[in-house]
Amino acid sequence: MPRMSRMSNVPVLLALLLSLSSLAARARADEPAKPPAADKAKAPADKDAKVIQDKVSRTQHSISLGGQKIAYTATTGTLVLADEEGKPRASFFYIAYTKDGVKDPRERPVTFSYNGGPGSAALWVNIGAFGPRRVESDAEGKPLPPPSRLVDNENSLLDLTDIVFIDPIGTGYSRPAPGEPLKDFIGFNNDIESVGAFIRLWITRNARWGSPKFLAGESYGTTRSAGLASYLQERYGMDLNGIVLISAVLNWQDFLFDLGNDLPYTIYLPTYAAAAWYHKKLPPELSGDLQHTLDEVEAFALHDYATALLEGDRLPAAKRHEIAAKVARYTGLSVDYVEHSNLRIEHEHFAKELLRSEGKTVGRLDSRLTGSDRLGIEGTYEFDPASALLGASYAAAMCDYVRRDLGFETDLVYEHRKDFDSWPLPEGRYVNVVEPLRKAMMKNPSLRVLIASGHYDMATPFFEGIYTIAHLGLPESERGRIRQTFYEAGHMMYIHPPDHAKLHKDIAEFIKSALPGK
Repeated sequence: MPRMSRMSNVPVLLALLLSLSSLAARARADEPAKPPAADKAKAPADKDAKVIQDKVSRTQHSISLGGQKIAYTATTGTLVLADEEGKPRASFFYIAYTKDGVKDPRERPVTFSYNGGPGSAALWVNIGAFGPRRVESDAEGKPLPPPSRLVDNENSLLDLTDIVFIDPIGTGYSRPAPGEPLKDFIGFNNDIESVGAFIRLWITRNARWGSPKFLAGESYGTTRSAGLASYLQERYGMDLNGIVLISAVLNWQDFLFDLGNDLPYTIYLPTYAAAAWYHKKLPPELSGDLQHTLDEVEAFALHDYATALLEGDRLPAAKRHEIAAKVARYTGLSVDYVEHSNLRIEHEHFAKELLRSEGKTVGRLDSRLTGSDRLGIEGTYEFDPASALLGASYAAAMCDYVRRDLGFETDLVYEHRKDFDSWPLPEGRYVNVVEPLRKAMMKNPSLRVLIASGHYDMATPFFEGIYTIAHLGLPESERGRIRQTFYEAGHMMYIHPPDHAKLHKDIAEFIKSALPGK
């Protein structure tokens, strides 16, 4: 029998393999069903993939602002950020309010807004300041007894701009994707990069590259905004029209009470004077016009007080006593307390000491507000009365609003204020975004900046804005592009009805001045 060639064996081998495969398949079909180990391993990944998919709820609403009825769409949901290979990295929660019936979006500005912390969700700027609904309050801006309720916000910015409220990763309902560590999204640089990526993606998906663009951040959100102005410009070629900085902190050296850093004591002194003025702890000659008093205190802080602190232990005893007497006069504290504090009074100590004789502490976020706790001889208060008053009421209202009115359902905890164990910052130096902001303004001659500051804010003192503007380094011809406005309230000046109306007016003028052709 002649030997077959190698090529002639191929059909036989293929037939044999097909036969064996068929037998194996029949054998598997006859076995009782049980999930293979590989399928068990895949199950969690499939489940997680569903969790981090984009999830959106759209609802229709209307509001009357300035006599004009505005119909708008509220888009509430999550937007998944992915890397270049399409692997999900994080899920951003956001609420976007867009005016209906706009024929050309290029004529309609869009503003991205967020709070600070770091670790705060965007609920305060949303249902407190700029969104179409706000927490109901009394005439002084204090929330009513629980449960909190929302009413139409007569000072919403929807008459001027569409608004997108962003919860940074780790806050609100925003979360890292499964397997992605939270540490990759927190810290100065990581935060700017992730929020910047969200803004670019939202702009792209909603075809808004041609719209005028604004940022409106509060507190640490102002640090974020200044960093974003430079980052969006450099990374994505996205120039901004304007930035609203609410209760700004741009150079952290100005307000961190570290040993050897005397700058915060001069920056905070006018705020102490404002608090003492409000609580009637100043002498008669300083108890009249607040602005007149602040002008005097600011001049003292920048000259005699700053010089005395710079001298340190070389300051003569007589001069030391003279400075202590003036600080006591401007702050409502005793000369003895000022001298025992080495002329340097930290803001939380001031909050404890100002009304000690009445058994009260004053608020850090808003020194108009007071509370009571254990009064020790030294130390700080047990809690910030302003933060306690304005925390839970807003969080509860937000949780109800998102599900009931906006139709977005989730069982996740709404992290209204996340206490991160650490927030990585550039090592070996204070965070200072003044220079990135200056560069962004010089590279983009159309960029304008508005700083809104409350006189009674002991978290980010109003004098920090004055000091920063004076040290920004802009050419004299460009300095008119940055301005500061002041309010008779604290960190969240919008809780005070008269100041909320003023804030809306100031921002309206600012946005109009920053639009193309203005």
